[in-house]
Amino acid sequence: MNELHGQVAIVTGGSKGIGRAIGRALAKQGAHVVLLARTGPVLEATVREFTREGLAVSGRQADVTDPAQVRDAVEAVAQGQGRIDILVNNAGMGVLKTVADLSLEEFDTMWKVNMRGVFITTKAVLPIMTRAARGNIVNISSLAGKNSFKGGAGYSATKWALRAFASSLMLEVREHNIRVVTIFPGSVDTSFSAGGKKGSHITQPEDVADAVVFAVTAPARSMFSEIDVRPTKPG
Repeated sequence: MNELHGQVAIVTGGSKGIGRAIGRALAKQGAHVVLLARTGPVLEATVREFTREGLAVSGRQADVTDPAQVRDAVEAVAQGQGRIDILVNNAGMGVLKTVADLSLEEFDTMWKVNMRGVFITTKAVLPIMTRAARGNIVNISSLAGKNSFKGGAGYSATKWALRAFASSLMLEVREHNIRVVTIFPGSVDTSFSAGGKKGSHITQPEDVADAVVFAVTAPARSMFSEIDVRPTKPG
């Protein structure tokens, strides 16, 4: 249960939903986890809860679309902990509307968070991992990044782009012993769940977290560059 002992992980969008589950799972494996989120009170409550559970978790308020905030957060983690071994690009948002109904502002916001945010956080962490000649960059995408659906043109486009970004990044950094893994969940029981799908019959945030742990604890010789996560039974 301590396969990540001594390692340091950053999880964006880490105060709730899938990011919260990932943070807890990594901490249970022995990592010191830094949760990044925009909303201070929710983040603080999450950190307090995890700390009461005996987990090594801290929080940092930061907006992934703001380069200065991300840079300051990453520098603070690197200086305070001396290393960054895992980055989980989890922060994301979606507006599910037809092209005719989707506003330009909504479209731009999705791109800023889902793609620009990933670019900014990855750029901030890469030099640290490259110097250490080790690291794991995990991107939380969506099966919408492989499949089209009505009302998903804007959101799906960001997730298709994320897949391309991650695939190219993997080829660029694997020579530095940095693994790039992209997780593609289907509907997950969270507040974002498409169509409001809820219940034990669909994928839970903890299932996505288990996929992340599986990927980052794999033998150093192997990389699971893409992992799909979907319910066993359609529903």
